[in-house]
Amino acid sequence: MPATAVRLLALLALLPAFAGAESGWFPWRPPAETAQESAINLRYLNEKFAGENGWIQAKGEQFVHSRTGAPVRFWAVNGPPGSSNNAADWKEDARVLSRHGVNLVRLHYAPFDNKTGQLRPDAGAKKAGIVAAMKDEGIYSLFSIYFPLWLKPEAGPGWREGYDGVKHPFALLYFEPEFQNLYREWWKTLLTTKDGSGRALLEDPAVMGIELVNEDSFFFWTFNYRNVPDPQMRKLEKRFGDWAAKKHGSLRSALAAWKNQRHERDDEKDGRLGFRTLHDLVNVRSPRDQDTAAFLFETQRDFYADTVKFIRGLGYKGLITASNWITADADILGPLEKLSYMPGDFIDHHGYLSTNHKGENASWSIRPGHTYSDVSALRFDAQTPGQPKKFSNPAMDPMYNRRPSMISEIAWNRPNRHRGEAPLFLAAYGALQDTDSIVHFAFDGRRWQVKPRFHMQPWTLMAPTQMGQFPAAALIYRQGLVKTGDLVADLRVKIADLLALKGAGFGQQANLDELRKADLEGSADAGEKRPGLDPLLHLVGRVNIEMTEAGGRAELKDASPFIDRRAQTVRSSTSELTLDYGRGLLAIDAPSAQGLGGHLSLAGETALKDIAISSPMELGYIVAVSLDGRPLADSGRILLQVMSEEKATGFATEPAGEGVHRITDIGRDPWLVREFAGTVRFRRADAERLKVMALDLAGRPDRPLGDAREIALLPDRAYYLITR
Repeated sequence: MPATAVRLLALLALLPAFAGAESGWFPWRPPAETAQESAINLRYLNEKFAGENGWIQAKGEQFVHSRTGAPVRFWAVNGPPGSSNNAADWKEDARVLSRHGVNLVRLHYAPFDNKTGQLRPDAGAKKAGIVAAMKDEGIYSLFSIYFPLWLKPEAGPGWREGYDGVKHPFALLYFEPEFQNLYREWWKTLLTTKDGSGRALLEDPAVMGIELVNEDSFFFWTFNYRNVPDPQMRKLEKRFGDWAAKKHGSLRSALAAWKNQRHERDDEKDGRLGFRTLHDLVNVRSPRDQDTAAFLFETQRDFYADTVKFIRGLGYKGLITASNWITADADILGPLEKLSYMPGDFIDHHGYLSTNHKGENASWSIRPGHTYSDVSALRFDAQTPGQPKKFSNPAMDPMYNRRPSMISEIAWNRPNRHRGEAPLFLAAYGALQDTDSIVHFAFDGRRWQVKPRFHMQPWTLMAPTQMGQFPAAALIYRQGLVKTGDLVADLRVKIADLLALKGAGFGQQANLDELRKADLEGSADAGEKRPGLDPLLHLVGRVNIEMTEAGGRAELKDASPFIDRRAQTVRSSTSELTLDYGRGLLAIDAPSAQGLGGHLSLAGETALKDIAISSPMELGYIVAVSLDGRPLADSGRILLQVMSEEKATGFATEPAGEGVHRITDIGRDPWLVREFAGTVRFRRADAERLKVMALDLAGRPDRPLGDAREIALLPDRAYYLITR
């Protein structure tokens, strides 16, 4: 029997099983993209080439093009995959990303050997190759080259003394001179690498920005005597001793000022002072603790300031940001962390919606036997079933000192039925808060594949509910189809009070993935104290924390017209967004973007300004966006986008307790999407004259469906084009 016939029979044998376990789902298999017109091809949103309009600069609260002064937002991804080394792959990745509305990539991977720290010989050429490929599609690049978890220094002299090939160099970069010199040589070598035209990377405006440190800080739990080897900690203790002696006149005077509060590692003869724990700094806040915080803050800030000066000295004119990390306490230490970032041009943070995911290597993989819970951000579900709502979300993005802001890693982690919430939520509230860049984690390749091995990744971005919703989401965010909100809270904090560990009265809460939760001391909620300011204000409008020498009185907008805790609703100050967190429903009702997402079956028919939505889908996301710059009320070209929930073929679980699932099969290709259902009615006088075309999964015309008075959603079509 021919091999093709054997394969066909094998596939036919699987059909009954598929029809049972996978009934009500359809495979997500977009046809190959061609030059044929696609209604979801957003390449036109990007410049002809990245840097066409000059360098990206920070002006007030926004990023702008230096040549035109026009503001720009970045709908971005972490990627392409660091394992790729092929120029043809980079070009194809860039083409796919630009078509989905992406205009920035964060190149986040190690360019050095993880034992010696020596720069890899091909690191510069790889960076230059990716920048060139992305640039041609109008996509900018952000460099992120240092993360302590990428290094496990082997034993050696100088900066490697005390390491064993297992420990990571947490906090070392902030104080060890030899390591700092090595680190700055990395930057010099990479930035002076020349591209194919003979121009150095530091001269190319397509290099939008540089990130100095990823996820490290003196103020996070990883700074302790277990993680920093004794020979290295002695260097920092000596610096602390010199600092205290300079401030107080001598070590003896410093100890006297601290009411003789001592540490077991104090050594007056050697001029060293030990470090009390971050728990002490947050909870005791003694004079010694205050001086400790001031020393750590100044040391960290000075490192960033010196490195910015070094990179500027090389001739780089793009943006620089310091870091993006959280602290052991959001209110007491969090503002000091952000204050140390001020030598940079903008403020960055990370956030993940995690899912009570547990099991071996659950921090970076999904495997049989792992357990998890489904978590909805629209309902503020706690990760642990049965716990009270947790009013925190990784997209909540306060400004600091009116600087532009970026979220350089964000994801709704798998497994989770509610992943589909992410794109529209991020687009809508990113636009409301005027977040300047949202960087989705992580672009895992341009093919729509589950990529099963013995495990899967929890951050997969090339998935139906994620990249499949990019077209409408990117338009909403990048074109400002949802308006920027009012400044609803302007907190003015005195720097002296922050150094005295009095806190700011508001803490940006941590939203960690499983990888970094492992570094928390104590409970999983360590460092996540309830802030003094209502976190729901982020869903009303913009929040700013101003940290100055003078401080001042906080200005708060009356939020009572917008936040109704009894009804469990939050309305934006623009009246364009309403979150019903009791039922888990987000309504977008702006002139050029209207839709509904979440538990649609609970909503009944929802009438928005120009459309009405009715759907029996338990989880669904339906949105209409204008494609011609006109309001939906008179637009002649509209994209209607639909999504539900996704899973891998064969993915299976069993109960493992109240609200907890145990994975019995991680599944395989292809992705499956739960079939769509519902109707969308256009509430326009000319709805009868609007033509509706169902599109295939690549956005190309598939079949006409009549007019827009009542559009019955097809079970396997995610996109529709409505024209006059």
